[in-house]
Order: sequence, then structure tokens, then C-alpha cells
Amino acid sequence: MKNNLFVNTSPHLHRKESVSKIMWMVVLSLVPSGIAAAYIFGLSALRVITLGVISAVVSEMFLQLAAKRKVTILDGSAVLTGLLLAYNLPAHVPFWLPIAGSVFAIAIGKQIFGGLGQNIFNPALVGRVFLMASWPKYMVAFTQPMNYDAITSATPLAILKEGRALEKIPYLNLFLGNRGGCIGEVCILALLIGAAFLLIKGYISWHIPASYILTVGLFTYIFGAKALFSGDWLFHILSGGLILGAFFMATDYVTSPLTAKGQVVFGIGCGLITAIIRLWGGYPEGVSYAILMMNAATPIIDRYTKNRVYGAK
Repeated sequence: MKNNLFVNTSPHLHRKESVSKIMWMVVLSLVPSGIAAAYIFGLSALRVITLGVISAVVSEMFLQLAAKRKVTILDGSAVLTGLLLAYNLPAHVPFWLPIAGSVFAIAIGKQIFGGLGQNIFNPALVGRVFLMASWPKYMVAFTQPMNYDAITSATPLAILKEGRALEKIPYLNLFLGNRGGCIGEVCILALLIGAAFLLIKGYISWHIPASYILTVGLFTYIFGAKALFSGDWLFHILSGGLILGAFFMATDYVTSPLTAKGQVVFGIGCGLITAIIRLWGGYPEGVSYAILMMNAATPIIDRYTKNRVYGAK
């Protein structure tokens, strides 16, 4: 009789997905935003993206060789970090800015902790916050869409922060990207196409993006105007880096909670911090800081939202 019994160690459930495949699929999901950025801002956007990605890959290879670790630049994680860092920059920044940001993101945000899977903060956001603290002049030098003379333009959130309600940008322009802002955040349509791909394929779940976006919408509706329950919640959702952050950075496997309950708590926390910074902070945007703060809270969220052990009361 043929013996069909195989004895092996756990895990016994296997999937075709790997870390490398997931990273490259997320990169693929961000391609529509890159195409939209090139159309909206021109070749300057492609320059920033190229420099950010190459710098991240080279930095990762150099640091892994220096630390005598296995070189893993083909797993897509460094490419994803450089791409997200570039998406968080204006289109006409100096050439050295995405290089400095990517090097810092890989070195301090990732490799100093031991590499992929051991970092506690999202590396791309670490790089962005570093650049914002070091060279704020360049980080807020946003330009008009399709204007290659780099004429500066205020972002929608900056316009709202300054109280210039008459200059408020129409919702359709916010949705299609006809406004000032960072490379990868302006075209909501392109971001949603990529987000739908990740959700359909099961690479991310709805818990963090939905709880994050809904919290920002609800909080800004309640407190976002002179009278309660009169804030422009849709304007806040479509403006800034909320959609980019909610779907592509807050959902990072390494730095977000493991359980569905924990992810909802994480998303609500991100939404509250983002809304508070936008409404009452000195800076018109709060997505990067909110996600990094909640990254720090992830271990304690995991501790108090872990699933019940099977068989335990």
C-alpha cells in the first residue's frame, strides 16, 4: 500500500506569497500614482522618483555589505521605501534632497534596527520627517500642476489653514490632482486604483484605511469650522497625504498591529492625531507624524488586542 502520510513541522499552511512578492505588488500598485505625477508635474517628478529609488537601493546594499549581512536589494523593500519617500516630496526639490532622505530612511529608519522586519517605524516616513526638520524651505515649496517654471503654490490644507475659504479648491480638482502638493499624494483617483488592487488581492485589509479615513472625516466635521458639526470633512479627506498614508504607509506589515481589533485602534489613533494637527497645530498636515506616533504605540496595541488562545477562557 502506498504511504501518503507525511510528517513535517509547522507551519502546515503554505501560500505562494512571499515577502518579496508582496513588496513588489505594493510597488506595482503605486505605479498609477507615478504615472499621474509625471503627467501632472512633468519630468521633475520622474527625476525625484528615480533619485529616491536608486539612493535607497544603493544605501541598502552598501549598509548590508558593511554589516556583513545578506544583500537583499532584490526583495523590493528598498525600492518601496525610496518610492514612498519620493512620493512624499514636492516635484521641484533639489536633486540631493531625495538622495539624503532615502539614505536616512534606509540607514536610520531600517538598517539600524537590523533590517526588514525589525524596524519599529515606517522608514519612508522617518526619511520625510528628517527632511522636514532639516530643510523645511524645500519641503513646502510646492508647485502648480503642469508648471515647469516651479512657481510656488499653496497646498489645499495650507489655504484652509490660512482661512482663505474663497480660494478653496473644488473637490473634482482635489480628486484628479489639479492642485499643489507632494508627488504621490495629489491624484486621489490613481491612489484608489492602486489601493483597490491591494484590497482585492488581499495584501492589505480594510481595517486601518477605513478607520483612519472615517476618523479624520468625523473629527474634522465636528470640530473643523467655527460652529460644531459644520466642518468640510470631504475636503480634509481629499486633501494632503491622507489617502496615500492610510492605504500605503499605515498598513505596513512591520509597523502596524497584527490583529483586526488592533488595526482599528491604530487607524482611529492615526485619524485623531492627524485631525488634531491639521485643526490646531502649527503645521497644516499631520499624516506623517500621526503614523509614526502610532508606530511607536503598536507593541502596546498588540499586547492588549491579541486574540484569545484557543481553549483558554
